[in-house]
Amino acid sequence: QVQLVESGGGLVQPGGSLRLSCAASGFTLDYYNIGWFRQAPGKEREGVSCISGSDGSTYYADSVKGRFTISRDNAKNTVYLQMNSLKPEDTAVYYCYVRGLPSGAHWGQGTQVTVSS
Repeated sequence: QVQLVESGGGLVQPGGSLRLSCAASGFTLDYYNIGWFRQAPGKEREGVSCISGSDGSTYYADSVKGRFTISRDNAKNTVYLQMNSLKPEDTAVYYCYVRGLPSGAHWGQGTQVTVSS
């Protein structure tokens, strides 16, 4: 059974850091592109970052470029999102996502990130 489980969210002050984790089970994540998305209250879900399963190349939305870093630990079957210099506008529920599996596309349950003083 395919599962994606996010963790690492919480409350942090502006300028602070958090590291989100996305633990995968039921498939080997290094064969697939894994994405991080976020959804703020009243807004549509938006793509934040993605890491390629084929060559490890990465993508970042302009709003997080230079502040967020996506990485992958194949031994732990886990993808990380290191978030630095956090801003109030980064407040959202963060989700990881995979598609292209024989079972289709899958979302995690999400983890809340709140940036506030």
